[in-house]
Amino acid sequence: MEPIKSRREEYADATRTALLATAREIFTAEGYQQTGIEAVARAARVTRGAFYHHFDDKQALFEALVIDLQKEAASKIAAQAKLQPDLRAKLSIGAKAFLEVCTEPSYRRLVIQEAAAVLGVERCRQISETYPYGLLIEAIKGLQQRGEFDVENPYLASRMIGAMICEASLHLEQTADSALPARQATAIIDRVLGAFYRDSS
Repeated sequence: MEPIKSRREEYADATRTALLATAREIFTAEGYQQTGIEAVARAARVTRGAFYHHFDDKQALFEALVIDLQKEAASKIAAQAKLQPDLRAKLSIGAKAFLEVCTEPSYRRLVIQEAAAVLGVERCRQISETYPYGLLIEAIKGLQQRGEFDVENPYLASRMIGAMICEASLHLEQTADSALPARQATAIIDRVLGAFYRDSS
């Protein structure tokens, strides 16, 4: 049984949640560089002191937001994948679910377009491999170990396939009617994965 939180703890949690939700909205609309701490605190209806109680600076807020977005991405992918009957289907559906996540405005702008410049490539890689990329790496390693995925370096394959999906989402953003390109993108995902599949016998 989890301990009951005090009112102070509940208020602190609510304040942090409000800051993250507000930052997601403003960063997505305006961009990280164009947004100041004052704007986030004011929109969240908290003081600067309350902001600094939870985050050291704007970058720390952004990192927490990216982690939240990556956690949500992994949760959505896992929810779709677990409904599938075998590992190949889990990988295919999971990859397509990742494409859907990548087309969401907040994820696309904050994780794909801005995170590396703000947090650095290595930190972004660490976060991604803890969440959505970790699922992709695990699935491809599992298939390779069973002799069903013909690749020497499953980690590299996972990173390249994930990068392809992220790039596809940026293309879809620029397309007025994304329905057809989205179907084309999912077909490409299937063909790329299919090129690696082999019978384990």
